[in-house]
Amino acid sequence: MDVSSLAAAAPSLVAPPLHHKPHLAFPPHHPSPARGSIGVRCAHSPSPHPLRPSAATADEEVSLPPSLRVRRLAEEFRVSPDAADRARRLLARAAALPRLGEADRVAANRVMGCVAQVWLVGRCDGAGRMRFAADSDSELSRGYCACLVSALDGARPEEVLDVDPADLAPLGGAAAGTGARSRASTWHNVLIGMQKRARAAIAAREGRPAGEPFPSLIIGRDGAIRAQGTYAEAQAMFLSPNESKISELVKSLREKKIGIVAHFYMDPEVQGILTASKKHWPHIHISDSLVMADSAVKMAEAGCEYITVLGVDFMSENVRAILDQAGYSKVGVYRMSSDQIGCSLADAASSSAYTHFLKEASRSPPSLHVIYINTSLETKAHAHELVPTITCTSSNVVATILQAFAQIPGLSVWYGPDSYMGANIADLFQRMAVMSDEEIAEIHPSHNKKSINALLPRLHYYQDGNCIVHDMFGHEVVDKIKEQYCDAFLTAHFEVPGEMFSLSMEAKTRGMGVVGSTQNILDFIKNHLMEALDRNINDHLQFVLGTESGMITSIVAAVRELFDSYKTSQQSANIEVEIVFPVSSDAVSNTSVNGSHHLDSSTVTDLDNVSVVPGVSSGEGCSIHGGCASCPYMKMNSLRSLLKVCHQLPDRDNRLVAYQASRFNAKTPLGKLVAEVGCEPILHMRHFQATKRLPDKLVHHVIHGKGEPTS
Repeated sequence: MDVSSLAAAAPSLVAPPLHHKPHLAFPPHHPSPARGSIGVRCAHSPSPHPLRPSAATADEEVSLPPSLRVRRLAEEFRVSPDAADRARRLLARAAALPRLGEADRVAANRVMGCVAQVWLVGRCDGAGRMRFAADSDSELSRGYCACLVSALDGARPEEVLDVDPADLAPLGGAAAGTGARSRASTWHNVLIGMQKRARAAIAAREGRPAGEPFPSLIIGRDGAIRAQGTYAEAQAMFLSPNESKISELVKSLREKKIGIVAHFYMDPEVQGILTASKKHWPHIHISDSLVMADSAVKMAEAGCEYITVLGVDFMSENVRAILDQAGYSKVGVYRMSSDQIGCSLADAASSSAYTHFLKEASRSPPSLHVIYINTSLETKAHAHELVPTITCTSSNVVATILQAFAQIPGLSVWYGPDSYMGANIADLFQRMAVMSDEEIAEIHPSHNKKSINALLPRLHYYQDGNCIVHDMFGHEVVDKIKEQYCDAFLTAHFEVPGEMFSLSMEAKTRGMGVVGSTQNILDFIKNHLMEALDRNINDHLQFVLGTESGMITSIVAAVRELFDSYKTSQQSANIEVEIVFPVSSDAVSNTSVNGSHHLDSSTVTDLDNVSVVPGVSSGEGCSIHGGCASCPYMKMNSLRSLLKVCHQLPDRDNRLVAYQASRFNAKTPLGKLVAEVGCEPILHMRHFQATKRLPDKLVHHVIHGKGEPTS
C-alpha cells in the first residue's frame, strides 16, 4: 500500500503534525438571514429552535472577531446530531449566499480539487480588510462557501492566515459517502484559496512584487503544448521528436533485436524519441527502477538478444543479475556510458558509515534490514550477510515494515539509506499512533494503537544519505509553493525532505496531494484528469511536480493518450493540464537533515566530473549548482550514446566492453557469489508483493540466523 492509499484509508493519518492541535477543525461562517423557512441555529441557542437566525443575530456575528466566528461555526456543526441535520444547515446557508455574476464565474476564479464547480473572488478593501465572495453549482458546496465567507469576509489578511484548518473540521462532518466526502473537502480548498489571496494582499501592502512563477508546461485538449519559462521551453523542445532519429533507432532495434529499458528520469530528448519509437518497436519500456529488470526478462523471452539500460549503474547491474537468474546469461546488457553512472543514494549505502549502521543492527537481534531498491547489488549482498535484508520501493516500504513488525515479535527494523524517506516513515507512524484502532486496522489488519506505539522505538533509519535531486525540495521551494501554489495539486516523491512531505500530505487530506513513487505520481495525475474528462466541464488542472523533471515526457504522453481516448461526438470541454517545475537557487544542497547528513567531499568531486549537465545554461536552467530537480547522473544517458551502442552491436571488436553491465563474479566475505546473495533480498520483496507476507526463509533467518526453516 503506497502512502496515498494509507491516507485514503484513514484521513487522520495525514492530520497536521503532532505539535498542532489534535482535533481537526474548520473555519466558521456567519450567515446572512436565510430566505424561506429554513434557518441556522447557533450552538448557544435554546432548543428547540428554528434553523433560521434573526437579523439581529446575523448582525451581531458580523461584528465579532473572525477567530470567534470560526469557533462558533465549528461548535455549531460539532454539536449537530447527525449528517442530515448538518446538511440542512449547509443548505440553509447556501440559500442566503448571493450568487456571483457571470463575469466572476470564470476559470481564473475556479477552486481546484472540488467535485462541483466552485468560484472564489477575494480582494483587499481600502480599510485593509479582505472581502470575499464565492459560489458553486452544487448547493451543498455553496453551503460550505457560505460558511467561509460569513466567517472571514471583513477579516484582516493576517486574521485569514491565522485560521488553522484543524479548527474547522466539524464542518466536514456533514459528509456521507465518497461523493459527499469529496464535497466536504470544498471548505478546506476554499480556505486555502482565501489564504492565498490574503498573502498576496499582504505582499501588495508591503510593496513586495509578486514572485516569478515556476516554469511550467500546459497541455491543451488538442495535445498542443505551451511552455512558460526557459526551462519549460527546453523540456518542450523534445516532446515532438525528430522523425529521422526515430526511424534510425527503430531500424537498428529491429535488425539487431535490441530491447530498451529506461527510467522515468531520462533526458526529455531521449524519452521523446523512445516514446515515439515504441509505436514501431514494442520492446521499449520506461518505468521506475523496480519494473526495469522484469521488463528486460520479458524482452529476452520475446527473443531480444541485447538489452540497453538507460539509468544509473545499479539499475544495469540489477538487470544483468535478474537476467542471469532467469536463464538468459547470453543476452547482452549495455549501459550508456564508458564512465561510471553514479547515484548519491547508492554511494551512501556503500560507505563505511552505512556498514557501521548495519553492524549496530546485527548486535540487536531480532533485526531486519529494509533496504531501498536504489542501491547496488554488491551493497545488498554485503548487507544481507550482516543482517537479514529485504528490498523495498517507495510504493511498498510502509506496508513492508508494518508486516514485518506484525509477523516477527520483538523485531527491530533498520531502514536505509535514504534519510528523508526514513524520517517520513517515522512521521507516518507517529501520526498513526494517535489514530483509532479502527482507522489503523484499515491500513493494516494486524495492528492497533498499542502495537504502533510499541514499534516506534524499534524503528531505526540511516541518518546520512539522500537523493541529490529530491534534496532540492526543502524550505525555499516549499515556501514558494505555499505562497503561489498552495491551491494546486501537489505531488511528492517519498524521498523528499520533511517540509515537502508534510505539505503534500496536508494537501492529501483535501484530495489535492499524493506522496509515493514515480508511478504513484503518474497515476494521481491521470486519475484527476479522468475525473475532469468525465465531468466534461471547462477546467484547468495545475500539478506541482515534486520529483525529477524527467517525468514530464511520460506525463505528457499519458495526458495526450487520455485526451485522445475521450474524444466523442459530443461537445468536448476545454480542459488543460499544467505541470509546474519547482526551481531552487541551490538544487544540490549541503543542508543536513537534523544536522545529521551532508554531501561529503567525494560526492562533490563526482559531480564536478559529470560531463552532462541538463537544461539550458542560465536563468531557470538546471545545473549542479542550482535550478530544477534534474539528476546529472541520469542525464549521462544521451541519445547519442544510445545510437552509438545500437550501431556497434554486435560488439565483435570489443569496442563496447566499457559499456557492458557489471556481472559480479566476485564473492562475499562468506565466500558466496555477490550476484546470488544480492538477488535474495529482491526475491524476498517479490514474495512479499505476491503474498503480502514475509517469506518463511527470511523470518527464520531473522529469528534463528542462517539455515532453512523446517517444514
